Amino acid sequence: MKSTEGFCLRFAEEKDSNLIYELIKELADYEKMADRVTATEEVLKESIFERKVAEVMIAELDESPVGYAMYFYNFSSFIGKPGIYLEDIYIRPEYRGRGFGKTILSYLAELAVKRNCWGMEWTCLNWNEPSIRFYESIGAVHWEGWRIYRLTGEALRNLADT
Repeated sequence: MKSTEGFCLRFAEEKDSNLIYELIKELADYEKMADRVTATEEVLKESIFERKVAEVMIAELDESPVGYAMYFYNFSSFIGKPGIYLEDIYIRPEYRGRGFGKTILSYLAELAVKRNCWGMEWTCLNWNEPSIRFYESIGAVHWEGWRIYRLTGEALRNLADT
């Protein structure tokens, strides 16, 4: 795994379930969406470590957690290859600006190349100017003209019943 000057990036283990949950709640607070977190430590443990629907990287500095990244694979029918979809990337505020986020993205890019993926993608909130500037500085491109749609809750159940 990537490691420099006390910084280490490692794959999460089942024993990290509570830490992952805590980091997700911190990210939700930062994104002003704390009220939307319905995940529990148990649900995360099942989804990540039993069902293996996502992978998580833990970022540590001197063995203390400073952030995480959660990702899974999507698929492009046009390209015919999988891609990495970065669901979350989060660095605790007091550790930002040290290159840890870039190290995480660099590792995920390396992983995408090794696993013959077409690339990586993620979303970013419109108001998050620091992240937007950072993503664009590494060459990421915002796809104008695309919208994200979600079907959840009652609407999802209604469609399933038709």
